[in-house]
Amino acid sequence: MNEKSQQLTNRIAVLRAERKMTQKDLAEKAGVSRQTILSLENKKYSPSLVLAFKIAKVLDVAITQVFQYKEESK
Repeated sequence: MNEKSQQLTNRIAVLRAERKMTQKDLAEKAGVSRQTILSLENKKYSPSLVLAFKIAKVLDVAITQVFQYKEESK
């Protein structure tokens, strides 16, 4: 059986730093807590689709520039 590993990665920290935004700034504009942004940056959990779009909108980029989905065979 061919199992696949699924991983959602993101560039939130990089894009946020390029815009000189703190985690708190991004969190407030996206309507979440700073802890949520921290957890996303550390890949502790994947955001809802709505939150992913909100973050991309706040960062003024396409969602695909923030989040990447990878599926690899084990």
